[in-house]
Amino acid sequence: MIEIKNLAKNFPGREVLRDLSCRIEDGDTFSVIGPSGTGKSTFIKCIMRLLKPDSGQILVDGEDIAALDDEFELARIRRNFGYLFQEGALFDSLTVFENVSFGLRYLTDIPREDYPRIVAEKLALVGLDKVEDLKPAELSVGMKKRVALARAVAAGPKCILYDEPTTGLDPVTTEMVTDLIVSARDQLKITSILVTHDVNLALHLSSQVAMLDKGVFAAVEPPDRFVKSESPAIKEFLEISSAGVNGREGHGGRPAHGGHGGRR
Repeated sequence: MIEIKNLAKNFPGREVLRDLSCRIEDGDTFSVIGPSGTGKSTFIKCIMRLLKPDSGQILVDGEDIAALDDEFELARIRRNFGYLFQEGALFDSLTVFENVSFGLRYLTDIPREDYPRIVAEKLALVGLDKVEDLKPAELSVGMKKRVALARAVAAGPKCILYDEPTTGLDPVTTEMVTDLIVSARDQLKITSILVTHDVNLALHLSSQVAMLDKGVFAAVEPPDRFVKSESPAIKEFLEISSAGVNGREGHGGRPAHGGHGGRR
């Protein structure tokens, strides 16, 4: 379980997060939405302690990690998390096998003779087979996303963080990535935190949806209640997003408010 209390993070001349609080239970799918530049990626980087908050608490299973400075302790905390970067961020010079096993080598004590089995299992989870010897340049965009997700879950994290997982993807690949997130959540019983500007994705997948507005959460609600919010910021964002979806009719994708909303 992750609990955020009064989280704040500033950069020179700019207040990004000023008073964020939320509670994410084990197995939840928690989505943070909002326009670009509102601090969504900053939020998950603070959770993983890639960034140090200026104030507030980040409780992971009851342990406050917000103020930790010791690199050994931070490394121990980060083993709880997998991270799917926006562009996948595969290592171009490494094979698929080397990419997926990267975390096994540096984050775990698992014997190297077990790597082939684990890599094969995680690649199978994302629907890939016999690609271990390929380089990222030989993969399609969709395959790169699959390999990146396999790498993110290979070391057995308790929670996986998704940074704009569908940005820049065509509707077919977006559908595929959405199904991969659902598969990872359901098969691995893993907690998922997504930051996205894709309202359809958030409403379809999530047990809770939060919207960042001016450094705070305008609301943190289950999808069915979120879409009925009286917050002016949420209403405006949903209207703009709905207009964008309507403008793309005929190009596939999920209905704006027709998802199952994840687990309650």
